[in-house]
Amino acid sequence: MPLVSDQLRYLAEDHPDAVGYRVIGRGELTNAQWSAQASRVARGLLERGLARHGRVALALEPADALENLAAYMGVHKAGGATVPTNIRLSPDELRVIFDTAEPTVVIASASLLDRLAPAIAVTDSLVHVVVVGDAADAEAARERVAGAANVVAWDDFLADDDSDLQVDLSDDDVADILFTSGTTGRPKGVVARHNRATSVEIGRTENHTGLLWLHASPLFTFAGVSFITVPLRLGMTGLYLPRFDAGSWLEIVERDPVVMGFLVPSMVELMIQHDDFGTRDLSGLMMAAIGSAPIAPATLRRFHGALPNATVSNSYSMTEAGQAYCVMPPEEFHRREGSVGLPVPPLEIRILDEEGIEVGPDEVGEIELRNAGKQREYWNNPEATAEAWTEDGWLRTGDLGRRDADGFLYIMGRKKDVIIRGGNNIHAKDIEDVLYTMPGVQEAAVVGIPHQVLGEDVAAAIVPAPDATLTPDDVLAFVADKLADYKVPRRVAIVAQLPRNPMGKVLKHVLSAQLAPTDDA
Repeated sequence: MPLVSDQLRYLAEDHPDAVGYRVIGRGELTNAQWSAQASRVARGLLERGLARHGRVALALEPADALENLAAYMGVHKAGGATVPTNIRLSPDELRVIFDTAEPTVVIASASLLDRLAPAIAVTDSLVHVVVVGDAADAEAARERVAGAANVVAWDDFLADDDSDLQVDLSDDDVADILFTSGTTGRPKGVVARHNRATSVEIGRTENHTGLLWLHASPLFTFAGVSFITVPLRLGMTGLYLPRFDAGSWLEIVERDPVVMGFLVPSMVELMIQHDDFGTRDLSGLMMAAIGSAPIAPATLRRFHGALPNATVSNSYSMTEAGQAYCVMPPEEFHRREGSVGLPVPPLEIRILDEEGIEVGPDEVGEIELRNAGKQREYWNNPEATAEAWTEDGWLRTGDLGRRDADGFLYIMGRKKDVIIRGGNNIHAKDIEDVLYTMPGVQEAAVVGIPHQVLGEDVAAAIVPAPDATLTPDDVLAFVADKLADYKVPRRVAIVAQLPRNPMGKVLKHVLSAQLAPTDDA
């Protein structure tokens, strides 16, 4: 099976002048330019001693996406493995990633060096720091990392020779180490091998359409890395919006030949609240994939209504599952409201109760996934791997769900999102789905908080839509006759924003701490 970098090689040979990727506000690379730049990166790494299978951390601002794209493919051409690094992490969290992955090279934006310097200084494996910036940035970086590594500017790092090369690798070699978002606990590195790194089979592409695949996911995420290779294989141009803005997204889809797009639920919520929503012509969009977190049915329904020709799918997957997805058939969208669809073969799904026994239709339990022949693992962490995956390959997701009689999957939230209030089990998503139907609600999240008598109680945080005025009493009055009495939140907080990780997932443990009572009241 070909390697990840072979996809770019094929496009550069077959469609050299077609635009492979365009970064809004920064420029574009043809397939030939991208491949040549990646070869310069690869030779720069090899000249500085990168070993076969050596790790290279990529810590780059969204605005430096063109350099990120070249570096990503260049590392693979050089026979290395990329470590896409969450640039929003604290210095202590970055140290965990560097300690775990042991990179020998870091390619970093100059603007991030203050945050990265403490981790760089204590990473014994690190030999070179490549600074995306000018010579002055590199000189300043030498002082910040205090001589812990050799520092070189990006332009000085790139080799002059841009002819193609590929270090010999097996398709079972490690391509990427993708660190989980870490909503709780220490981030863990998920290993993506070349034969399991992308959802499409790498190969020749007969035509290059020039049509656009738009996304705004950070390139250090599972989704962001996936959308480097997938548009290439489909003969499309990747279109990257470095900083998501709902108005810009709507304008781009109306103006440019965007036929496919990926969004996370928080982006959709911002979209449907924007003044331009419903006024822009979005008829060119053929598919809108939504993923990375559950989305309220009311939100999905409203978004779908503005896309007359698009298949809108609330897909389900996770980094540990790799290229494993559930997708909703278009004809089932209105019949299966709230479902994420059916598993795409070879993915298998089962729902287990607390005793590990498979439950029947419409019973809630923990979702387990199995992707035959494509199981992933955690980097250098056999204990965590054994805890997450069963011996026969089932991944324990920690997500709660149910399947209907026809096998369609419904996500009910995380196991820890079950609030046990006075002995009653409450699924936070049930309450959130109701809250999202309330006029004036832009975002909503429900968590459990401690209660001296009940054990746990229900709290809700509401972000009002622009120009909307909401009070806790308004919210309680709205949900009072729509929920069982034991599900009605005891506490409602009106907030400016919800705490989220870079993938857009709400950090519910943070929110629970923020909403917890400070006394016995």
